[in-house]
Parts: sequence; C-alpha cells; structure tokens
Amino acid sequence: MSTRTLTLMIAALLASATAQAGAPFAKFQAPGFYRTTLGDFEITVLNDGTLDLPVDKLLKQPPAKTTAALDKAFQKSPLQTSVNGFLINTGSKLVLIDTGAASLFGPTLGQLLGNLKASGYKPEQVDEIYISHMHGDHVGGLASNEQRVFPNAVVRAGKLDADYYLNPANLDRASADAKDNFQGPMVSINPYVKAGKFQPIIANTELVPGIKSYFNGGHTPGHITYVVESKGQKLVLLGDLLHVQAVQFDDPGVGIQFDTDSKIAIAERKEAFAAAAKDGYLIGAPHLSFPALGHVRVNGKGGYVFVPISYTQPR
Repeated sequence: MSTRTLTLMIAALLASATAQAGAPFAKFQAPGFYRTTLGDFEITVLNDGTLDLPVDKLLKQPPAKTTAALDKAFQKSPLQTSVNGFLINTGSKLVLIDTGAASLFGPTLGQLLGNLKASGYKPEQVDEIYISHMHGDHVGGLASNEQRVFPNAVVRAGKLDADYYLNPANLDRASADAKDNFQGPMVSINPYVKAGKFQPIIANTELVPGIKSYFNGGHTPGHITYVVESKGQKLVLLGDLLHVQAVQFDDPGVGIQFDTDSKIAIAERKEAFAAAAKDGYLIGAPHLSFPALGHVRVNGKGGYVFVPISYTQPR
C-alpha cells in the first residue's frame, strides 16, 4: 500500500470519527441527592430544583451592594437559588425536614420526590415530616391532587404558623396577590389535618430521639430550626434564616422582603451564625446551594464565611 493511499484512508477515518462525535446537549443533571453521616445517623440532602430570585430587589439594601457581592461570587441577579429538603435516618425513624415546592412554584422545582426515590427510599417509608415554616416552597411537596404524598407520615410544624396560614379568615382577608401565600399551605397540609396526621409544635422539644425543635420567628410567626445530634456530632438546619449566601454571611444584618419581621430575623441569624462559628458544628438550609451543608467561620470583619462540606462517601 502506498503512503498516499494510507494517508487518504487515515484522513477518511478521522473525518468519519469527527462526524459521529456530534450529539445534542443532554440538558439534565445527575439525581439531586447528597448523602453523609452524622454520628449514627444518615443524612440525605434532597434537591427540589432551583428558583430564580431577583435578589437585588428583594434584599433590604441598595441594589448596587447586592450586585457587587454577587459579582465577587461570580453570580448575578436573578439568582438561581436552590430549594432543598433534608432526610434523616436515625436508625429507628425516617424523618424528612421540608418537602420543597412540588408544583406550587413552576416547572423548575418539584424534583424532591424523584430524588428521594433515586436515593433509595420510598415516600411510604417516611415516618415524620418537620416543616421549618409554611411558605409554599417548603410545604408544596406534601400533597398532590389533594392526596398525601407521604401516606404514613405525621407532619409537624409550628402552631403559630398553622394558626396563621391554615386560617380561612386570613385567606379571605388577603389581597388577590397574597392569596397564594395561604392557598399553597392549605392544599398541602389540610390532607394531613383531615387524616389526623398533623401535629402542631407548641414548644421547643425533642420530637424523636436526636432531633429537637427550636422556635425563632421573624421569617414567619412560627418559624422553626431543627437541631440534629448523634454521638457528639451536631447539625443545625436553619430553615429560612438565610436566603442569599453570597450576601448574608458576609453581612447577616441584611434582611429580605419575605420576612414577617426582619428585625427579629436578623437577630436570630446573627445568633445562629455566631453559635455555629464558635462551636464548629455543621449547618444546613433549604436555600444554600446544593448540597446545602457546611460550616461557618468568622471573617474578621464582623461577618462570616460559609465553608461548604467536602464530598465524602458515607461510612
């Protein structure tokens, strides 16, 4: 075979390989769950998707300051914001904290149930569900078509939130723009109320061994954080004490329009960050970027730095 013939054959093969390499973009991620351990407990973070938030308009500071902080983090507004839930297997109980939005907030959310199944669990295995507060992006995953998605679970949430968001009189009084704030919680939680599967939390208490509730209203009247402890290890799930990690760690004094009482919310956020930095325990929150777990340290300027958890295999 001549050199020229061999060269032509190689060129033809390369051209063929190049043509076959073209393929459409896949446009999907791997299943959105992350698993780690805490003492004897297994923690699985479940992503419900993301929500674009115009945080430059929502945060209570000049928009230019928000834009500058986002620029430093290579982000921009509207900010693609995670919505997460946390599944805790204590060995005797399977507990889900927050359930995502399901269909209440549009097509970019609603992935939590699929990710729960992908992580190896079934919804009927969940024993207890604890709600940080009754905004739609935390309760929407509870029900579908007026049926309970978690048929064997008891749902618990703060009594102050239940009294406010499940009260038909408050729905009637709400403006047209605000009615969704009540309708979402009602369609999500009322199936559990009707089934005798809803239990309001009226005080700080241990709900199951190793998981405690801690009231810190401000974001909503009955907002709760949950403290998870096993074998000397601790995880505090902060709920919506924060929304924008690129801004509110560096300056925890920045409020957001979603808060019922920003003054209380800011005080609770500062206290939570200070305690986490001092004691070094793990924190998580629904709107931290997935996988939404990490530690807090002081930055030496009156603010804090969030240090995301490193990827590890559960042991």
